Amino acid sequence: MALQPLVAEAMRGDLRRTGTEVVAAIVAEVPDYRDAFAGPMGATIEQAVALALDGFLELAGRGIEPEGQQAIETVVEGAYRLGQGEVRSGRSMEALLAAYRVGARVAWRSLAGRGVAAGLPAEQVAAFAELVFAYIDQLSAASAAGHADELENSGRVRQRLLERLARQLLAGSPEATVEVAARRAEWSLPTTLTAVVLPTSQVRGVLPALSSATLVAVEDLPGVDDPEAAVLVVPDVHRAVLLRALEGRRAVVGPTVGWREVSGSYQRALRARALEVVGDTDAELPRLVLAADRQALADLRARALAPLAEVRESTADKLGETLRAWLLCRGRREQVAELLHVHPQTVRYRVGRLRELFGDDLDDPERVLELVLALG
Repeated sequence: MALQPLVAEAMRGDLRRTGTEVVAAIVAEVPDYRDAFAGPMGATIEQAVALALDGFLELAGRGIEPEGQQAIETVVEGAYRLGQGEVRSGRSMEALLAAYRVGARVAWRSLAGRGVAAGLPAEQVAAFAELVFAYIDQLSAASAAGHADELENSGRVRQRLLERLARQLLAGSPEATVEVAARRAEWSLPTTLTAVVLPTSQVRGVLPALSSATLVAVEDLPGVDDPEAAVLVVPDVHRAVLLRALEGRRAVVGPTVGWREVSGSYQRALRARALEVVGDTDAELPRLVLAADRQALADLRARALAPLAEVRESTADKLGETLRAWLLCRGRREQVAELLHVHPQTVRYRVGRLRELFGDDLDDPERVLELVLALG
């Protein structure tokens, strides 16, 4: 259907008023747009309305039906950009589609009324309505495509920013650097953070049980060469809840610390992982302390346990086991016997032999500390 030139010209002369009515109706009927026209996006939306109306009249005047064909390229491109802009403004596609529906209704009523007054035949009014709504459907589709593309793109960009933030936290980057990165990623710095090292394959199964603000890092991990390792940086979580969520998985949980100290939580989790510790590192503190400097521990053992080198290896093993139990039980013979599953008289004999080998060292607090660490 092609509009008669006089009808089209009459409608075009009324476009400004029609555009104003469309904008007013959208503001009144779509809550998400009540404040939109007050900001920079308002001018963009008003321009898009004017461009869409002008493009429609050009199509209608040329007798081109938009359904199944491409509308004027600039109008479609404008609708696509409008969809992108709505994502940046924080509005949903549902709000934009509602605006399109309201705009189509108001534009149809205004243009049709002007067209009938200018001589649009009654039998063509229905065809004109179909033309209006087919045109709006095409613009809606272009805006939906722009909205979806921008949403996907912005999601990827933010994900990269969050991953970079996670690596900066784990690496112990300067506080100011982390704060800037957090703002860019739109991530609120929490009170506490907990680093969790686990296999990449287990990340997806864990995340639903954790806060949506949990950061995930799977590439370029500081101090890690294993491509199968991933790190979760979990904000403000109750430790018992976190441990339950990770139960049954090969996860190593660092201590819960202030966000500025999370690199320390990460480093402890890595040390525990190297020792094949799984689960809560807080429950393995003695083991982690003893393994902090392996060579120092070996030297300490060699010095502290040197007297045992004077006896046969099998005897040294039994005496070392007894000495450890005796120190842990603070000399209580019955408890030592129960712990070692031997007779108390055996314990008495072995302790006597130990006193022969170690002498006064067993009564010296400094030497006793060395023995406890060496036998730990």
